Amino acid sequence: MTKLSVNINKIATLRNSRGGAVPDPIQVAQDCERFGAEGITVHPRPDERHITKEDALNLAKVVKTEYNIEGYPDERFMQIVATTRPTQATLVPDGPDVLTSNAGWDTVKHADFLTKIIDELKSYGARVSVFVDPDPKMVAGAAACGADRIELYTEAYASHYATDKEEAVAPYLEAAAEARKHGLAINAGHDLSLENLHFLKQSIPDMAEVSIGHALIADALYYGLQNVIPMYKQKLFLAE
Repeated sequence: MTKLSVNINKIATLRNSRGGAVPDPIQVAQDCERFGAEGITVHPRPDERHITKEDALNLAKVVKTEYNIEGYPDERFMQIVATTRPTQATLVPDGPDVLTSNAGWDTVKHADFLTKIIDELKSYGARVSVFVDPDPKMVAGAAACGADRIELYTEAYASHYATDKEEAVAPYLEAAAEARKHGLAINAGHDLSLENLHFLKQSIPDMAEVSIGHALIADALYYGLQNVIPMYKQKLFLAE
C-alpha cells in the first residue's frame, strides 16, 4: 500500500499570514494522523515563510507515523535533522529564493556533495530520499550517491495529465524502472491531486509514498480535512 504523507506547509502559511497560533500546525498534524494519514511532511525553509524551525522541532515530539523533513541540505537543515531524527530526510535542490520546488537534483553533477550529505543524514538514523526529475540518469545517480529512495518530481505529469495522461506518465515509468533496477524505493510528489493521483498509482503500483500538500489542503476547504484524507487514500487503494 502506498502511504499518504500530508505536507502541512500551507497550514503554517495560513497561520503566519495573521501571526499568532491559528491554525496550529502541530494540532493539524495530529489530526491528519487521526484521520488516516500515514506520514507528515514539512519543508522548513530558511526564511520561515511557512514551517518554522520551532515547528519542525515540536512536530518531532508528537508525530506518531512517519515524519518526513524535506529541504536543501544547508547547515540549518542538517541541524534540524540531527536534532529531530525524522523517519525520512528528502533532499531538494532549491535555494531560499525559490517559491516552491521546481526541479530535481542533477545527481551526476552534484554526486560528491550528495554522497557526503547522504552519509551524514544516515548517521542520524534517517532514511534518505532524493528529489529527481523523471530521468533515468538522475535516478541512477541518486543510487550511486547512496540514497534509499527517490522522490519523482511530478509537476510535469500533473501539467500534462488532462491532455494526454499516457504521454504524461511515460517518463515516470522509465524512471521507476530504473529505480527498481538499483533497488531504490519510489516516492512521488508535487501537484498531485484527487484528479491525477489514481492513474499515477495504477501506472506505478509499487510507489512507497506520495507527499501531497497544496491540493489536499485546498480540497479540505470544501470537503473538510477529516473527509479529504480518506478521499485521497481511496484513490490509492482503488488502484491497488
